Amino acid sequence: MVRSRPRVWLVAGCAAVLLWASVAQLVAVGRLLLLFGLAGDAVSSPPPTALPPPRIYKSNGYLKISCNGGLNQMRSEICDMVAVARLLNLTMVVPELDKRSFWADQSNFGDIFDVKHFIDSLRDEVHIIEQLPEKLGPRDSDIIILEMSPVSWSDEKYYLHQILPLFSKYSVIHFNKTDARLANNGNELVHKLRAKGSFVALHLRYEMDMLAFSGCNHGLSPEEAEELKKMRYAYPWWRDKEIDSQAKRLQGLCPLTPEEASLVLKALGFQKDALIYIAAGEIYGGDRRLEPLRAAFPNLVRKVMLLNSEVLRQFQNHSSQMAALDFIVSTASDVFIPTFDGNMAKLVEGHRRFLGFRRSVVLDRRKLVELLDLYTNKTMSWDNFASSVQEAHKNCVAQPSCRRELKNRPKEEDYFYANPHECLANSTLCS
Repeated sequence: MVRSRPRVWLVAGCAAVLLWASVAQLVAVGRLLLLFGLAGDAVSSPPPTALPPPRIYKSNGYLKISCNGGLNQMRSEICDMVAVARLLNLTMVVPELDKRSFWADQSNFGDIFDVKHFIDSLRDEVHIIEQLPEKLGPRDSDIIILEMSPVSWSDEKYYLHQILPLFSKYSVIHFNKTDARLANNGNELVHKLRAKGSFVALHLRYEMDMLAFSGCNHGLSPEEAEELKKMRYAYPWWRDKEIDSQAKRLQGLCPLTPEEASLVLKALGFQKDALIYIAAGEIYGGDRRLEPLRAAFPNLVRKVMLLNSEVLRQFQNHSSQMAALDFIVSTASDVFIPTFDGNMAKLVEGHRRFLGFRRSVVLDRRKLVELLDLYTNKTMSWDNFASSVQEAHKNCVAQPSCRRELKNRPKEEDYFYANPHECLANSTLCS
């Protein structure tokens, strides 16, 4: 078994690409399914294809995982754990989704993903079961489960030398915290937008939890800033409590406000009649806060405006399912622009690269903050502002590029799911 880090990235990449490849194939025949295949039937079903032969191997044990975080954080965690199960020759149990986070979403894996497709598409790599057998041996006492959290940012040596030997004592290892039926309705959203022409998906990370977690309060009233601060302190696992919002913003570490987003879009050349889909949860401040963006771009639409109330009701109070709808639309959009580089933005960007480098504009927020302040302080004209924004982003459209790998500094590397270059056809250019 090869133990080099590049090899492990390749294994993780193959796990993700196997899933992405099925998406690309289905898109070609009119189905837009997400990673693992989102549940639901397409408008027209493609002819059945033969399943790959199952991989034959002696299983070393069972791997159970419970994901944490939002939908796209859980999605990347699942890809990582598929790679771990493949590396260690483990039988994987269908993942459990986080039900205890801020979002308190009670959705199960099967509510969002197609379980059968997940199992079948990976059968030549990993054996996946829906649940643990009632008995794993001749006696109930043979079922010994170890509850643990894996060490973050670990390479293959950690799993081979520290996790694999544990299976000599335990039948099952449950990673209780892994650190990383929507297709028809997603397609309905895309079809309605397509009927109006080309459209931009703007991932506007201006939700209450995002602002509270990041400590970014630029443009907020003192009362709003205090409300967000209290919320941050209410969640003990949100590590940073005292945050210098201004310093963080100047470092480009804050999401753009709706007002800032409207100026940037105009500077990038988008016209007033542009159709813009807001891919986001509930915007902090509601319609009042969106007003500057809507004034600049009247054709501003959201899920609640495109789906009828009966259809929308089944997704309400299920933030992961709502995020999955946004993911489908963002992946299918003509242009994707995230105002913050969180997990959703990175995964959409990577998916769009995989589907042929669809246009994604990755904003340089640090440069933008400098330019925005100059313009709003009236020390820079609109023409100079617009030309400076365009100059700063002339090379920020997603394009083929070798992923930056830093030895012993994995946190600073280019995020694999934003740029799965090792899994693309031209990856040999980087070797």
